Amino acid sequence: MSPDMTTVMGAVPPAPPAPPEGQAAADAEAQKPRRGERVVRLRPEQTRKGYKSVYSELTRPTLGSRIRGGVRVTGELMITFGLIVLLFAAYEVWGVGVIQSGKQDALAGALEQQWADETDPTVGPTAPAGSSGLGSGPPKIVGIAKLYIPRLDMEWVVVEGVRQQDIRYAPGHYPDTAKPGKVGNFSVAGHRNRATFWRLDEVKPGASVIVEDKKNWYVYRVVQNHIVKPTQVEVVAPVPNEPGVRPTKAMLTLTTCNPKFDNYQRLIVHAELIRTQAKSAGRPAELGG
Repeated sequence: MSPDMTTVMGAVPPAPPAPPEGQAAADAEAQKPRRGERVVRLRPEQTRKGYKSVYSELTRPTLGSRIRGGVRVTGELMITFGLIVLLFAAYEVWGVGVIQSGKQDALAGALEQQWADETDPTVGPTAPAGSSGLGSGPPKIVGIAKLYIPRLDMEWVVVEGVRQQDIRYAPGHYPDTAKPGKVGNFSVAGHRNRATFWRLDEVKPGASVIVEDKKNWYVYRVVQNHIVKPTQVEVVAPVPNEPGVRPTKAMLTLTTCNPKFDNYQRLIVHAELIRTQAKSAGRPAELGG
């Protein structure tokens, strides 16, 4: 007779065989909660307010769970903030350089065209530096010279002015200082980023700095590299560091922030003009001419 037939007929099936001696005690011992474990009732518990959830004891917030949750959220926020800071730093180090490279190419092309137009007698006068030439709107930033530092294998177009909008993409000439190659102090400021004066601290005494204008190359030799406070504006005086003294030599001064990623100091490089070379004679030897 099959078990199904026994059930239908109401017969009581035989009891399962008893476990071996000692097995029941072992099973009971195994069912006891271990250290750190909790036993939760499988059925809801009836209270005055109704039935209590099976999982209410496990899901009820405690002081410890709130603290752990707060620490977890704080950690996630700090990680997110750190990633934002890293992305911003990467943009400042590499992104700005890419943008500035394109701006420098545009400035160089415009400056070369301006020099060509000024040399060609069949071309009318161009708009002066700093003018848009349109009679309205903000002034257009244009170059006035080119600056080369062979030690860094870098070159830039120098614009007129040292305001933030002037030197955003190029080094800027202090308006009240001398022109390139002239007696006095041709002073230029630039940002401390990878596209501009990032490595200016490597330009030591004896290094060459070359400036190019429409007609000439001006070869300067570095005589001093030092750090000053932002208030020491005498570094761009006609005679560097000697305000009120009448100049007798042509000097060049480069200024930038120091240290990198900060601006509570200024890094200063002074150079002295050692020769002027006409562009018709070719490039200076310092540039591989």
